[in-house]
Amino acid sequence: MRRLQEKFRRFMNHPAPANSRYKPTCYEHAANCYTHAFLIFPAIVGSALLHRLSEDQWEKITAWIYGVGLCALFIISTVFHIISWKKSHLRTMEHCFHMCDRMMIYIFIAASYAPWLNLRELGPLASHMRWFIWLMAAGGAFYVFLYHEKYKIVELFFYLAMGFSPALVVTSMKAATWTDNRALPNALKGNSGQ
Repeated sequence: MRRLQEKFRRFMNHPAPANSRYKPTCYEHAANCYTHAFLIFPAIVGSALLHRLSEDQWEKITAWIYGVGLCALFIISTVFHIISWKKSHLRTMEHCFHMCDRMMIYIFIAASYAPWLNLRELGPLASHMRWFIWLMAAGGAFYVFLYHEKYKIVELFFYLAMGFSPALVVTSMKAATWTDNRALPNALKGNSGQ
């Protein structure tokens, strides 16, 4: 096991001490840049396709929210990782984009719940989650602005709470059936196309 760790040591540094940032290796920087940049174009194409396939205004708005959140996540993360890797001497800019990268995680979590919360019929209590998720995203972004790279366990708790709390509304949703899905062809629904 020790030999294996020695062999791959160049690919990953030791964990960061408390209240400081992790320092990635060059390999980690390259992997972060390439994997995030590689997904920008598919995210844009997928978002445009999702918007184009939307059948009504509410679906178009929801597709736009999700698409912008997804594309912005990959674009901002790519810019941050490029600056962090190649332009690390620009400390102020790197710090700014690192905060934006963290804030985008909160915004993306909210945007990824938009299709689920906007396009499903929710109960009276659960319908408030549509706006509460964005309030949580704003609170998370504000937290990053105030306490960036401090209290990492609190930030982890915020990510997890924001990620799991909207899932609690599943108890108030109407049960879905296969025929509720408009994307299924008429033949699968049992309609003869009339």
